[in-house]
Amino acid sequence: MTIKKLIQRNYLKTYQMKRYLLPLCLMIILFSCTRNPLIINVSNVSVDLRIKHLDVDLLKLKQEEITAAIPALKSSHGEFFDLFTYRMISIGGSEQENFPEMLYSFVSDSLIRELEINVAEKIDTLKLRKDLDLAFRHYKYYFPEKEIPVIYTCISGFNQSVVTAENIIGISLDKYLGADSRFYRQLGLPVFKRRNMHPEKIVPEVMYAWAVTEWPKVDNANNLLSQMIHEGKMLYFMDAMLPEMPDTTKIGYTKKQLDYCRKSEASMWTFMAEQKLLFSTDRMSIKRFIDDGPYTTPFTDQSPARTGAWLGWQIVRSYMKQNKDIELADLMNTADFQGILNQSGYRP
Repeated sequence: MTIKKLIQRNYLKTYQMKRYLLPLCLMIILFSCTRNPLIINVSNVSVDLRIKHLDVDLLKLKQEEITAAIPALKSSHGEFFDLFTYRMISIGGSEQENFPEMLYSFVSDSLIRELEINVAEKIDTLKLRKDLDLAFRHYKYYFPEKEIPVIYTCISGFNQSVVTAENIIGISLDKYLGADSRFYRQLGLPVFKRRNMHPEKIVPEVMYAWAVTEWPKVDNANNLLSQMIHEGKMLYFMDAMLPEMPDTTKIGYTKKQLDYCRKSEASMWTFMAEQKLLFSTDRMSIKRFIDDGPYTTPFTDQSPARTGAWLGWQIVRSYMKQNKDIELADLMNTADFQGILNQSGYRP
C-alpha cells in the first residue's frame, strides 16, 4: 500500500470516527445539562414502611361483632382509630355509651358500602404501597434520623383526604376515585377540585401533608413573599421525594395551566412587585395567590390558582441550583425567606 493510500485510509477512519463521536459527545453534554440531580438510587435505603387498612378491618364487621371488635381495632390502629372516629367521621369515641351503634351505623350505610366497592375497583393498593415505599426511601435518604410514619387507609365518607398526627398519616381512599366519579358530581364539587381527586394524587398529597406536618409555617411567614417561599419549600420537598413525577401532578395543574405559568412567569412576578404585594400582610391578598380555587383572581381566568406557590417553587429551585452546598435538610429548616430570595439569583 502506498503512503498516499495509507494516509487516505487513515483520514477516512478518522473522519468516520469523528462523524459518530460528535453526536455522541453532544448527547452526553446535553444529558449532563438536563439531568435531574434529584434522581438518585435509593434501592439500598432500608425503610420499614407500615401500611394498615382500617377500611378493610372495619367494613368486614357484622353488627353482632362490632362491640367486641372495638378494643382490637383500637389496639391495631392505635391513635389513628380515635383520629378517624373523632375528626374524620365525627361520631366521638369508644367511651360513649352508644358508640358501637354509631360505628355500625357508619359501617352499614349504603353509601359507605358503595364506596367500598368503588375503592376496590379504582385504587390499586399494591401499586400505592410500592409508590409510597419509594417516596419514603427518598425521605429516609435525606433525613436518616427521622422516623417513618405509620400509614393508615380508610373510607371516611368524603371527609379529609389526608390527615396527619405524630408519626401517623391517614388517607381517605374515597377522595381519590377519579375526576369523573359520579359521587363527586352528585356532591356538587367544582371542576377544579374534582380534577385532582384521582389515584395518582394520593402519594404527592401524602408527601406534601407530611412536609407541612414536619415543617409547619413559622411565625415570621407573615407576608406574601414568605408564604410563597414557604410553599415553594414544600413543593421542592416533593421534587426530592418524587423526582420523576411530572410537575403537573405534583402541584395539580393541567398542562395548559403549567404552560400559562411558564409563559407568564415574568409578568406575574413584575405585577406583584409593582403592586407592592410581595410584602403585603393582608390576609385576603395572600389567600388570592396561595389558596386553591378556579384561578388566581388578580390574573386572567386562564391562570391556575396558587400561582404564588408556583412562583415560590421556582425561587426555591433557583436557590438550590445556585447553592449546591445547601442540603435539603438545611433548606427545610431555614426560615430566612428573604435570604432565600436574595441568594437565589431568581430572574424570571
